[in-house]
Amino acid sequence: MADPVQLRCCGASGCRAAGSEVLRQALEQAAPAGVGVKSVGCLRLCGRGPLVAIDRPGESSGPDAGPPGDSLLFGELRPSEAEALVALALGEGGGALADRQLDLRQPFFALQHPVVLESCGLIDPTNLDDALAHGAYGQLRRVLQECSPEQVREQVKRSGLRGRGGAGYPTGLKWDTVALQPPGPRLVVCNADEGDPGAFMDRSVLEGDPHRLIEGLAIAAFAVGAEQGFVYVRAEYPLAIERLRLALEQARRHGLLGAPIDGSGFQLQLELRVGAGAYVCGEETALLASIQGERGTPRPRPPFPAEVGLCGAPTLINNVETLAAIPAILRRGGDWYAAIGTEGSKGTKVFSLSGAVLNPGLVEVPMGTSLRTVVQTIGGGVPGGTGAHGGVKAVQTGGPSGGCIPAPLLDTPVDYERLRELGSMLGSGGLVVMGETTSMPALARYFMGFNVNESCGKCLPCRAGTVQLAQLLDRFVARRATLADLERLEELCHMVGATSLCGLGKAAPNPVLSTLRYFRHEYLAACLLEVTP
Repeated sequence: MADPVQLRCCGASGCRAAGSEVLRQALEQAAPAGVGVKSVGCLRLCGRGPLVAIDRPGESSGPDAGPPGDSLLFGELRPSEAEALVALALGEGGGALADRQLDLRQPFFALQHPVVLESCGLIDPTNLDDALAHGAYGQLRRVLQECSPEQVREQVKRSGLRGRGGAGYPTGLKWDTVALQPPGPRLVVCNADEGDPGAFMDRSVLEGDPHRLIEGLAIAAFAVGAEQGFVYVRAEYPLAIERLRLALEQARRHGLLGAPIDGSGFQLQLELRVGAGAYVCGEETALLASIQGERGTPRPRPPFPAEVGLCGAPTLINNVETLAAIPAILRRGGDWYAAIGTEGSKGTKVFSLSGAVLNPGLVEVPMGTSLRTVVQTIGGGVPGGTGAHGGVKAVQTGGPSGGCIPAPLLDTPVDYERLRELGSMLGSGGLVVMGETTSMPALARYFMGFNVNESCGKCLPCRAGTVQLAQLLDRFVARRATLADLERLEELCHMVGATSLCGLGKAAPNPVLSTLRYFRHEYLAACLLEVTP
């Protein structure tokens, strides 16, 4: 039986780095009988960690209460304050820690629409019983007893869900492609190789609600006729790997993986594969090569992995956020999900908000929400920022493959097509806010340096072109460039993008091209302009 008063201590990587494990241990020592303490996933407002939520009987858990189930939330806590926090949980202590209490009615919480994150921050990710009590595996069990694979795929198509890894391909159509291949083995793969600088959406799901991912992947396997699958996670996520490995073991012991699942005729063997950290392994064909024990380099497409994938078999590849949305879609129906967002970009999107922003953290909002709402209303804007745009100069979306959206365009709705029109992309969901003092050529140089280091070297345009672009950008950063350098920079960007083999090389010039498009004056200011006598 659950304790009437619960203290939920954020156990995600961000808060752990701020000392949440020591704080949790202090709370456990200070808590009397009737007060429970548990470690949970990300409580979202990462910049104020370590965070602790207090749940007391009879208190509101409605939409004004912030993250689902929260009654009170405190941030920037120290282990020495554990006794005062327990006293507050018991209704004692008066105004103690009042300066640490966070307003759960503030826009950061009130404007969020958790679907993928609905249980993250509520459950103990290491406790299967806690996950089951919050509905984990309920849709997998229902699907196996009541639905055909075709019915599952139809609901996913009705939802309008598109791949959340960046490309935005319709998920239901991808599932159909795999399912309708000629008879033979099929496989499913979760791409959890999140590598964009500033991105931590997938990591937060893996750390905070791993059973949701496993359930979504199992439903996908049933829908396409696969009996074997893999979750591919980068080695830089040790906590996510630890919790996912434990969750897989728990699911197997509970009969939710293996053969048969929950007494049905369906079986699924899932394995965890840890990548060495190469960014290019986020590309589908490079990821499959890595799983097979080969060097992680891309191959030409077609054929696509949905036709010829792992070990030559049709292979469904989806990312963490895409699969984590599946249980909610099946529980409430594809039409419910399709009613959220815009006509072309349905549902919600999880963003990791970082950079020059007051409230860095994890944000889930309906597609179509404006960048201004996310950055300035939810994120609080640039600390101390003034002027029409509150000190925001630009927002970088899409990681090293994306671009920079200038402050005057912050009213742009977040959707696949609109961001592409502006020379950027939605990507996996990293949003990095730039203040007015940011040098845009220097920012472009940073991302180009990242691509230089992460290029697999298989194709010449990416291997040599990114190095040459970085060298040209060095001249602009040092303010020793010429107009001829500017012309060469643009020409080389277009050549690399047009002739590279895979998405890494094709998109590598995007940060340069977008900064040239909107901040060309900064490049011109860095040129040594020739003056005719």
